[in-house]
Amino acid sequence: MLKTILLCLIFIIGLTPAIVSLGWLWIHQRSKERAQARLRDSMQTSTIRVVSRNHLPPDQYYLEGVGYLIGDISCQFNARSAYIRCAVNPSGPCQNCPHYQPKD
Repeated sequence: MLKTILLCLIFIIGLTPAIVSLGWLWIHQRSKERAQARLRDSMQTSTIRVVSRNHLPPDQYYLEGVGYLIGDISCQFNARSAYIRCAVNPSGPCQNCPHYQPKD
């Protein structure tokens, strides 16, 4: 009787690390799936960007085939972006900028 109880106890102690490891693996997988879902959701919401005309910078305009741009497109340093004006003066304004160089 004592040998049977001892044998069961050894068997249970031997299986404990495997059970704990499987539990940790399950928790890790669930957190990874949740992180992937949050990343996927944030990527989808950032690509669906609704721009109202009231929130546009005053020097932003639409160029056919390119999209929305800000800044002076005739400047050599213009980034041709809807978010950054140029490499030298990214926040602007372009008017009276000391770094203005016309494109060649």
